[in-house]
Amino acid sequence: MSRAPVDHRLDPRDDRVARFCGERNLATLTTVRPDGTPHVVPVGVTFDAGAGLARVITSRTSRKARLVAAAPGTAVAVCHVDGRRWLTIEGRAVVRTDPAAVREAERRYTERYRPPRPNPDRVVIEITVTRLLGSL
Repeated sequence: MSRAPVDHRLDPRDDRVARFCGERNLATLTTVRPDGTPHVVPVGVTFDAGAGLARVITSRTSRKARLVAAAPGTAVAVCHVDGRRWLTIEGRAVVRTDPAAVREAERRYTERYRPPRPNPDRVVIEITVTRLLGSL
């Protein structure tokens, strides 16, 4: 007897999503290299359900920022795992360099994790969320 497939789609406004995204869980960000292979790195990420955005702060010279900057609107995924609980944020990414966007991302990062170290080359990878999947 086969089991029915489980639907792991989540509503961004689900309270479980907000609680999970308020915990200090690290995640991985997956981008795609020009040769089609995945580039996966650990990141801190914040999620803004109201705006439908996830944000990752990084240096403009990082490989992840350069990959996204080279292909604005590229598909990416951010995945959190905490034991049996997990959440994947899928979306389209762009790099934001304007000071207001960087300050907002730093403020949100500080709320979830801690104040980031100073970085004059900081940018924000901003992800417009297209789908949330998880088991919370």
